[in-house]
Order: sequence, then C-alpha cells, then structure tokens
Amino acid sequence: MATKYQEVADTVRKRIENGTYKVGELIPDQTTLAAEFKVNRLTVKKALDGLASEGLIYKQSGLGTYVRGKIPFVNHERDVTVDDFRGAYQEFGPDRIKSDVLTFDVQLPDERIQKNLNIKRIDPVYEVKRIRIIDGEPTVLEHTYMPVKLVPELSKEVCEKSIYTYIHDELGLKFGNAFRKFSALGADDEDVKELKVEKGSPILEVEQVVWLTNGKSIEYSTSHVPGNKRSYTVMNINNFN
Repeated sequence: MATKYQEVADTVRKRIENGTYKVGELIPDQTTLAAEFKVNRLTVKKALDGLASEGLIYKQSGLGTYVRGKIPFVNHERDVTVDDFRGAYQEFGPDRIKSDVLTFDVQLPDERIQKNLNIKRIDPVYEVKRIRIIDGEPTVLEHTYMPVKLVPELSKEVCEKSIYTYIHDELGLKFGNAFRKFSALGADDEDVKELKVEKGSPILEVEQVVWLTNGKSIEYSTSHVPGNKRSYTVMNINNFN
C-alpha cells in the first residue's frame, strides 16, 4: 500500500506525463494540493520534493513550482533516484516483482555490523539475503541486517513481499535519512549463481545505512545489481541562491 505522499507524487507525476500540467507552467500550490488530496502541507511538500529529485519539477522562490518535464535520458521504468525510500516492492508493484528469500536468520552481529548499526555484540540482528526478481529477471541480490529490537516479528513471509511496507505500515516507523555508497565491481561466484551473469561482468554495489527519524540505525545492507539492469540518478539542487 502506497503512503499518502507517494499517492500525491504518483498523481502529480501522471498529470505531468499526460500533459495536464504542461512544461513551463505552474502547478497548484501546496495548500491547493493538500485540500484536494485531504492531507497536510508537509505531506504535499514531501511528495513535491521527491518529484523535484526526479527532475520533473523545479521551485522558484517567491513564484511557485514549475513543470520541467521528463529528462530525455532518464527512464523512470528502470532508473531509481538515489534518495528513494519506496523500496522495490512499492516502486514496481506486486505484479512485477517477486522476492526469493535465500537466507532468513537471527544472529549476533560481528564488528562490521555493530559499527554500521551502532549496536553492541549482545544485540541480535536479522540477516536477510534475497533475490529481487523484476519482470521475471533476477535484478538485485540484497544482503540486509536489521536490529531485532527495532523490527520485531519480522518473518520470512514479510521478506517475500516488502520489508519497508511492514516497517512503515505495521510498525509505524518512519525513515529519516540514509547514506549510500556506490561501487563498480566485477561479478563474483555468488553473483554468477544468483543473478545469472558472467564471472567478472559489471556489477553495481550499493552499500547503505538507513536511519529512522529518531536517529536510530535500522538497516545496514549491500545490494548487487547487474550493470545492464538498473541505473541510479541524482538531481543536484542549489539551495544557496
């Protein structure tokens, strides 16, 4: 289930794509959109910030928010913004994505996991390894660690669908921010087996730590993506005018 801000963002995105909101024109202000969608202005702001990071809209101080339109080389079916918190399940929808859970276990964290999650040796974590299969093709190999105390009753069944939806909708937790590092690698033996690629072929590794709004680390993960399956985009916005 999409969150309120995602519903707002999806609707505005569709209006831009179908020409309801035309390139170069102002879109309705936050107050108007909040009234239409029956949400608060903060929800609308979050939705518009996401669309700005996709490059679809831009803001001019004192004037409002304008439509930029689609950037020609960006493929919204394939490309992901680096600040996206939707997760693949919400991004692609249940009809297009399947998760094959290879490992679901509870263990005590080693030093690397302790440091990245800011926890102690005695704090158990979930270890989840899964393949995200999109449109029938193995696309992402994920290896995730989460503190048990922050994500109680996580199950293999949840991991087969959407961990992020469970965290947001069932536990009522909110993501605050994330740090992501992108590295170019050659496919190793596990990539060859699970992602059906050739040994040494280009792999994009995404290593990340995700924090809640209260500052607690909830996720440390690494993901391997074949170089020809997915791209990540960044929209730099100058906030120092």
